[in-house]
Amino acid sequence: MDREAFVGYVRSQGWGVVASLGDDGGPQAAFLAVAATGAGELVFDARATSRKVANLARDARVAVTVGGTDGTTLQCEGLADVPVGADRDRCAAAYAAAFPQFAASLTDEGIVLLRVAVTWARYGDFRDGRSVMTELDVTGWGPLAD
Repeated sequence: MDREAFVGYVRSQGWGVVASLGDDGGPQAAFLAVAATGAGELVFDARATSRKVANLARDARVAVTVGGTDGTTLQCEGLADVPVGADRDRCAAAYAAAFPQFAASLTDEGIVLLRVAVTWARYGDFRDGRSVMTELDVTGWGPLAD
């Protein structure tokens, strides 16, 4: 799966689980709407007061799993940040295109837009009794390409 296929898969699935580390080091997870930019970044929004925003401000490491309902999954790990300037505009456009029903949240000061630079990913296909796992080469994707 190349970057284009990765982006297409995330866009076709739309939902995933985002896991971060709480202040005690314990795992915390949330089921969210997840979009992808053309650069292969994952994008989601959250209330500014949410645990995940506090967690990711303290420790940017994050795990995200997308899909599952059709027997396929995409497991990702990466570093989360709050994009600013042109990066925020680009990420917001990708999120609004994927979820037009949530576009208004992007102008709400109580909502934070988060971006994940993917550092590791694996696609799994478990349909029809198969168990095929494929690790992706994410080198050069997203803002970590420099």
